Amino acid sequence: MSPPPPPRHLLLSLLSLLALLPPLLLASSSFPFPTIAIAAVGANATACPHHVACALVPTGTGTADYQISCASITNSSAQHHNYSYGGESTPFSAVVAGDGYLCSAGPSVSSQPMSMRWWDLRDSEATSKRVYWGKALSAVSGGGEYVCGIVEERIQCWRWSSGTVPERVRFSAVAVGGGFVCGLVKGSGEVRCFGGGDAARWEPKGRHAMLAAGERHACAVRAESGEVVCWGEAAAVAAASPSPRIAGRAVSSLAVGDAVTCVLWGNWTVACWPPEEAAPPRSVAQKQFVALEAKGKVVCGVLMSDYSLVCWGPGVQAGAGAPGGVSKVFDRVLPGPCAPWASCLCGVWSGSGPLCGGAGVAAVCYPCGYSPPPMRALAPTPSSSTSSSHSSGKRRPSDLAIALVSAGIGSGVLAAIAAVVVYCLRRRRGGGSQDSGRIHAEPNGPAAPRVERRLSALLSKGPNTTVEQFPLVALRAATSGFSPSHRIGSGGFGTVYRASLADGREVAIKRVERRDPGAASSSSATAAAARRASSHEAAFVSELALLSRVNHKNLVRLLGFCADGGERILVYEYMPNGTLHDHLHRRPPAAPLSPPLTSWPARLRLALGAARGIEYMHTYAVPPIIHRDIKSPNILLDADWTAKVSDFGLSLLNDLSAGCGNAGGDVDDEPCLTAGTVGYMDPEYYRLQHLTDKSDVYSFGVVLLELLSGCKVIQRFEGSGTPKNVVDVTVPHIEADRVHRVLDARLPLPTPGEMEAVAYVGYLAADCVRPAGRDRPTMSEVVGVLERAVAACEENDEGGGGEAVLSRSCTDGSTTA
Repeated sequence: MSPPPPPRHLLLSLLSLLALLPPLLLASSSFPFPTIAIAAVGANATACPHHVACALVPTGTGTADYQISCASITNSSAQHHNYSYGGESTPFSAVVAGDGYLCSAGPSVSSQPMSMRWWDLRDSEATSKRVYWGKALSAVSGGGEYVCGIVEERIQCWRWSSGTVPERVRFSAVAVGGGFVCGLVKGSGEVRCFGGGDAARWEPKGRHAMLAAGERHACAVRAESGEVVCWGEAAAVAAASPSPRIAGRAVSSLAVGDAVTCVLWGNWTVACWPPEEAAPPRSVAQKQFVALEAKGKVVCGVLMSDYSLVCWGPGVQAGAGAPGGVSKVFDRVLPGPCAPWASCLCGVWSGSGPLCGGAGVAAVCYPCGYSPPPMRALAPTPSSSTSSSHSSGKRRPSDLAIALVSAGIGSGVLAAIAAVVVYCLRRRRGGGSQDSGRIHAEPNGPAAPRVERRLSALLSKGPNTTVEQFPLVALRAATSGFSPSHRIGSGGFGTVYRASLADGREVAIKRVERRDPGAASSSSATAAAARRASSHEAAFVSELALLSRVNHKNLVRLLGFCADGGERILVYEYMPNGTLHDHLHRRPPAAPLSPPLTSWPARLRLALGAARGIEYMHTYAVPPIIHRDIKSPNILLDADWTAKVSDFGLSLLNDLSAGCGNAGGDVDDEPCLTAGTVGYMDPEYYRLQHLTDKSDVYSFGVVLLELLSGCKVIQRFEGSGTPKNVVDVTVPHIEADRVHRVLDARLPLPTPGEMEAVAYVGYLAADCVRPAGRDRPTMSEVVGVLERAVAACEENDEGGGGEAVLSRSCTDGSTTA
């Protein structure tokens, strides 16, 4: 049992201080119910074991229809083996494995009763055995020759003969190693280990947030600093401890093997120690992962891009078509357990719905209840060395005093930062250029306090797991002091710079322009400057609030932010191919078209990518998001010419059934002020301030017309002396079945097969820009139409025949379900 608790008044003081740090209290991993596992299987007692990767793999044959499948990592030609047991009518929720066994738990995280089945991997003919049946488990972990779980906040182990876990201690996380079991004590974050070996004797002191165990050592994340600390057998700790200089960087998940430690950073990329043995090969070194597991010297992870399972390490054989050093074991796996859609309070992983049946009922929930510590410029101290907990067995009597002093200093620093932020916000310093034609929601007097409250709330809660907090000094260094030579454009509320971070990442940095409204020459100019500053501040908070909770391959990814004093900076992934608007309208007349615009099928695929990003915001984000400024300048293109929606400064979190909603505050606290860009803005929204998801549909319809015609949204057309909107010029031709009259003359006319698909998209665009929102399609319907059009183009390219399957009636937006 831990030492006696401190006096009540001291405990209350500590709790009040620690309340300032809620985002640092993490779960044990992204998913306490893992859906991937690695088993070690030996042919006999003397043979070296080979490794088998197991996962929950969707079969694609029905709702929530998936199975446990295992495949050899060290022998790519070996057959996959599927595991099930008769009479089971409910799906699995978790998979764990160890030395020669595979274990599953189900039916779901919250269902009762739950059961656990055990397979002996050394005997492929042996039937499974039920090792547990009872109350719901909240976490499960495997390793060695046994498995443990948490039942009603108590650790319970099966097939473990090395000791017992005290029933009086409550735990929030569990990790099973080789001959030992460790848990995080609920509330205090204290690490408690049981069993044999050094890992059970030298557990670290203090408050911890995340936990993982391997064969000879275990690791955890210190809640206050974000430092990864390891303990256990000296040789394993020395080989596999992360460098102390990375202390404070955001951590999403841990995986520990045999003298191997791997970390998923806050941006979901992987780092492993020792690097010469376990570092991910170059082909996946910068890719993002959802989940990570390690066993022996082998590491496996689920790629965020397509949910495939890849593995690397000594002895891993790459499969056919796999990059060097990496074995792609399964094309698609469940990144986490399926759960009812309504139970996913923090949203769902993009694209996980189809893996759970595709009926819109279940999906893989985005992990909530934790956010990793923000990146900090913390210098390592001798007491924070990752191996110090092993080198000395003496308990330091000053631990409590140090904790109190640290908490006091931390609270003082946080209070000082909050005071500076509030002071700077009250001054409302800002300004900067605005996009041409953009109408901003410029609040008057009462808006500034709302922005202050929202920013204070965001900073107090901490960012989501997908973003980091960058120190201002690092961003200044990356941009040479925000030098004009790094400037690449202007965003919705400031200047955008290209930069290379110290770790090699190419990023785009958007900085709010800082202009003192008090320097204006008149009172009216001062008021206008104050409104612009408040508008830009609100845009910063909106982008930070929204992009930190979404994740989709067709949305520009927010890497992090900086809110240091009066500075407001957002850091994004860099998009080397610029905006769709520039490729459509700003290339020299003699210059060839860019690759995604050189053919009609390519243009339709680009439109489909952008549509999927908007559909995700409307349908899958929780709460749903209305962008309010969909336009070709806000559709960016990455190195592979993938379309990604950007610039969420005007976006609103919204209950779509209620019309206009809020942008992160209370519904009655955030008025729905008209905002958008002339030419793209929904006329119904502009006239009546009636905002729904159909307003984004209208704007996307205008983008479709730009793609089809090659015309700017507003320009002087032939035969007209005054500028006209592309909608007024093109839609009459489309409605009269003369789509060919509006097509971009820079491209050859579509082939007969392509013409059908292009006309189909033309009808869709006309439906999207109908005057009344109720007559427009939803974004899900838009995506469906574009998918059919792209498929028709691809069939034509392959020489396929058959009767026409695309018709005007298929795109009729007035049709209701």
